[in-house]
Amino acid sequence: MSAALFVFRPEPGWGASAQVARTRDLRVFGQPLSRIEAVEWTVPDPRGFDAIIVGSANAFRHGGEGLARLVHLPVFAVGATTAAMAREAGFAVERVGAGGLQPLLDGMSPNKTKLLRLCGERRVALAVPGATSITERVVYRAIDLEIGAEVRARLAEGGVVVLHSGETARQFAAQCTRHSIDRRGLTLVLIGPRLLRPVGEGWQAVHIAPAPDEAALLASAEFLCKGSDGSDRCAGAGDLARGASVDGFAKRHI
Repeated sequence: MSAALFVFRPEPGWGASAQVARTRDLRVFGQPLSRIEAVEWTVPDPRGFDAIIVGSANAFRHGGEGLARLVHLPVFAVGATTAAMAREAGFAVERVGAGGLQPLLDGMSPNKTKLLRLCGERRVALAVPGATSITERVVYRAIDLEIGAEVRARLAEGGVVVLHSGETARQFAAQCTRHSIDRRGLTLVLIGPRLLRPVGEGWQAVHIAPAPDEAALLASAEFLCKGSDGSDRCAGAGDLARGASVDGFAKRHI
């Protein structure tokens, strides 16, 4: 039997990840650790900006009617899901990042110096280049949810946990401490190295997906859940087992 897989991202992502994992014959547990809700916000004068920078698809899911006033501004999106939601909302996406907002900001075109950041109440602090200015507008918030008793009992039996964001990583680590969940029985798979700090120490092992996206995250988790038995390996897991992607799929004992 494969190890249990735990998913803790907010909806609608939780359901989507769980569905994909189940099609791969994984035993999926977990729950959203937060509920996302819209925040009332004032739309700034769009003439004062060259572009919009966004670190979560939630900005477009919950931004509301005010987004319509900004659709002529190009979007710099943190990843593919955020870019897809931007396009669905009527925006043109100029660039899609891979690995967080900071690299996206650092690679910004010289003619994009006045940026509007649509974000949540809790957000990653950015190091802003000297010639660039960023105006922030909070358009959504995350309401924390406690891990239920049934999920806590499952976690006590061990398994593999996938973590999609720094905020979810922070929440999960805090709740493991609060509910005395033994970290030594849990293997983490992180969507990127930036999550290493918020998850902290004490886990059985910590892995980083070979690419900062959902497909790579779940493929890595599948390989870990099913072990090294060749009959159970996921597509591409053989390459991982042979060490072809040692740098990308980094095992780190914390």
